[in-house]
Amino acid sequence: MITRLPFGRTGHLSTRTLFGAAAFYHAKQGEASQVMETLLKNRVNHIDTAADYGDAEMRLGSWMEYHRDKFFLASKTDQRTYWKAREQIHRSLGRLNTEYLDLIQLHGVTEEAELDTLTGSDGGLKAAIEARQRGLARAIGITSHGLQAPVIILKALKRFDFDAVMLAYNFMLMQNPEYAANFEELMKVCKENNVAVQLIKTVQRRLWEDRPPFADTWYEPFNDQTAIDLAVHYALGQPGVFINTPGDMRILSMVLDAASRFEKAPSEAQMQAMVQQQGARPIWPGPK
Repeated sequence: MITRLPFGRTGHLSTRTLFGAAAFYHAKQGEASQVMETLLKNRVNHIDTAADYGDAEMRLGSWMEYHRDKFFLASKTDQRTYWKAREQIHRSLGRLNTEYLDLIQLHGVTEEAELDTLTGSDGGLKAAIEARQRGLARAIGITSHGLQAPVIILKALKRFDFDAVMLAYNFMLMQNPEYAANFEELMKVCKENNVAVQLIKTVQRRLWEDRPPFADTWYEPFNDQTAIDLAVHYALGQPGVFINTPGDMRILSMVLDAASRFEKAPSEAQMQAMVQQQGARPIWPGPK
């Protein structure tokens, strides 16, 4: 069984593995329904989606009508100004067939200029705060991608008391001394302030380069159980964090299986051997 922990200060006990609904970007309803059954079977009780994940919100919406009480439901807005973010949040509520979100997140903030706009007097953060005041969202978070993510999120936390953050984490990223130092500083701040930390790209292998994609992700994920076990257990070895499943339905069961068997983080030697055997490489610098 996948362990549950308090999701920051929200009061919700979330499974440490959250379902990343980016996997529903191009999914048909039948495919999505099979995945939802898998989530219920594995007792996953936290779903993370976004307004710009294709049809994901609509695929989830048909389930939320009957199963809303079973899930902590998070979505994201990628709009930077108040009116556009407000419109997108309301659109998400309609598509998800829900009266409220447990978490609304400012999505993919990678540059300080974006953060300036979002936190300005007419920025997207104002729309998120308004949604919380009106009972349309219960918590507010921020997500970032790329090598600057820990720095951007640390700056964001100095401007607003976010309830949750999301950024990439895996063994290869943590071999980058600058990223590792910034990540550890962010973890310290989040722990001190009881901010939930969500990790993405935990099972990334490498960029596709000249290989034909077999997964619905812009990077190539690991696709065998042994490698996925090590990658997932490495991420869950960070105390108190949550990992988002990758945006590909075909490896979801393997990720959930790995999470259900987590006991301790693998050793440095185990991870080094796996990375070498898999030919794994960092995906940044690269597409954001």
